[in-house]
Amino acid sequence: MSTAVPLIVRVLASSVSVAGKAGKIVRDVMSKGELGIVEKGKDDYQTEADRSAQRCIIASLSAQYPKVNIIGEEDNPDNEGDISSEWLAVDADKEILSIECPSFLKGVKEEDIVIWVDPLDGTSEYTQGALMLKRDPWERWKMYLSHPLISIKWYLSLLQSHYGFLEHVTVLIGISVNEKPVAGVIHQPYFKSLIDGEKKIGRTIWGLQEVGVGGYTAAPPPDSLVITTTRSHSNPIVEKALQVMNASQILRVGGAGYKVLQLLEGVASIYVFASPGCKKWDTCAPEAILNAAGGKLTDILGNYYKYGASVTKPNKTGVLAAVNNDLHTYALNRIPQELKDKLASSK
Repeated sequence: MSTAVPLIVRVLASSVSVAGKAGKIVRDVMSKGELGIVEKGKDDYQTEADRSAQRCIIASLSAQYPKVNIIGEEDNPDNEGDISSEWLAVDADKEILSIECPSFLKGVKEEDIVIWVDPLDGTSEYTQGALMLKRDPWERWKMYLSHPLISIKWYLSLLQSHYGFLEHVTVLIGISVNEKPVAGVIHQPYFKSLIDGEKKIGRTIWGLQEVGVGGYTAAPPPDSLVITTTRSHSNPIVEKALQVMNASQILRVGGAGYKVLQLLEGVASIYVFASPGCKKWDTCAPEAILNAAGGKLTDILGNYYKYGASVTKPNKTGVLAAVNNDLHTYALNRIPQELKDKLASSK
């Protein structure tokens, strides 16, 4: 890769490439059926796909950009040690390498960059999808019994959905400079498409500030107000924030990455999550891409999050996002001050 290409463009091009590699790892773990589920906390699970995909991403990017600070969701000893060469992605996306770098990013050095990695955003949807792929009812039940950390509620919820929730699963790589998200990658390992008569699985969406976005077909927001929000981490404050929006429809889906994709593709108008449930690796990439598309992502109070290496990881005051400023302002004004104060007091 030519060093004549500005560093931030090279990092984005490498991130697009490695996100696809990580997506393949996610699918491979699923196909083998050995998810290796462990419980990190209440309603917070990790699988072998999370661990392996993160090792791939961090090892690949660290090898190319050793001075870049990379922060991953899965903080455990499995991320350390030697990595198999087949897990390393050393190439870079040629389309990205050809784009013009914004002038304000041309002088960025490796030490200025912090990369936030969520190797598998939507783990609960991933595990539910794994169960659904066991088409035979007895095989599905045996898989459930072999993973007791999966609740019976998850299992029954899955059976109600014929296809599971695999499309909600994403790989997220967010790139920040001076604490601000400037570029991002969202990879959907299970997105299915037909290109030139050939079936394809997986797609990668990217964005770079002052350049734009790629990898999807943009669409305007719905004519009526459609809200997207969490399907698995609700509480009374979350529900109150949804009620005051006067939405015609509320979509409850998994993963911050998938919710922002719904905004970009015109499926939803606003993303509302009035809870401290997500973290910086959940929002850095989606925020960067949404910004590049002309949208806006803040906390419920209307403040931007910072993505420097030393910031606290939890997004303690929730998420409010929209594909344009007008919709974001509408949503921000609808949320009662009392609710904002409750979230602010939890910081």
